[in-house]
Amino acid sequence: MKLFVTGGAGFIGSNYVRHVLANTDDEVTVYDALTYAGNLSTMKDVDDSPRYNFVKGNIADPGTLEDAMSGHDAVVHFAAESHVDRSIIGSDDFVNTNCFGTNVVMDTARRLEIARVIHIGTDEVYGSVEVGSSKETDPLEPRSPYSASKAGSDLIALSYWSTHGLPVTVTRCTNNFGPFQFPEKVIPLFTTNLLDGEKLPLYGDGLNERDWLYVDDHCTGVHLVLERGAPGEIYNIGAGNETPNRVLVDKLLALHGSGEEMVEYVEDRKGHDRRYSVDITKITELGWHKQRTLDEALEETVGWYRHNRWWWEPLKAANAK
Repeated sequence: MKLFVTGGAGFIGSNYVRHVLANTDDEVTVYDALTYAGNLSTMKDVDDSPRYNFVKGNIADPGTLEDAMSGHDAVVHFAAESHVDRSIIGSDDFVNTNCFGTNVVMDTARRLEIARVIHIGTDEVYGSVEVGSSKETDPLEPRSPYSASKAGSDLIALSYWSTHGLPVTVTRCTNNFGPFQFPEKVIPLFTTNLLDGEKLPLYGDGLNERDWLYVDDHCTGVHLVLERGAPGEIYNIGAGNETPNRVLVDKLLALHGSGEEMVEYVEDRKGHDRRYSVDITKITELGWHKQRTLDEALEETVGWYRHNRWWWEPLKAANAK
């Protein structure tokens, strides 16, 4: 099978490409605009694979996208603007990439008669869940420009199934972490801060709760949906690791041998959702289950950042300017 992976030079996309190259005979074309969160250094270890090809391009450019997508069997659509804080400061890029760009991807796949399309979404579209877990049939209540643009992109993708019969399936994952995550997100930010002897800026009271999903486990779920998921359906992918941010910080401090003096409470984010949790019955019924506990995955992740300063130091320095 020939896979076309949008946003494949980003965090989750690049880990998915590695998963495919390591576990299948599929060929992969990565299509990425190489914005701040996507860069070719992330793909350095797969450059020599004869089954890997890279095309630089923006999903909002129909002509370039169609030329690159032509001849592929399936599309896995990761490309998105994905940082809540950035969306609060300026939402235009989020609406353009996540909504308009997704429409271009779906319409191009329709015209090229692509046999399978997977659209990668987020649990943030459900909004804050005080108790219980969100099901795929629950109403969408996004509370940030980022999550609103992702909710819109989900609906755009699914409309191509309803209207045109495009065989598209949506996945909605919880908070990912692991190697090659841009160091503005909380786990790589806090990890690299501790490696550099810097404090951890913890929002509000530190009790906001997230389900932390190791990126390798997410990638196995995405590929399972590609192989077995039903068109027109939505599949939540979560790890059951609902953890308050303060507890996550304590785990990171312990892995670095650091103490409470490294924590700095800061003003809370605007509209900060209190808790996310998803029901994973559907993806479990397909045969998916996570491979690592939260503690195992955190230890592995911290070790990766400790031994790969060559990757994250230049990115963090550039982001600080």
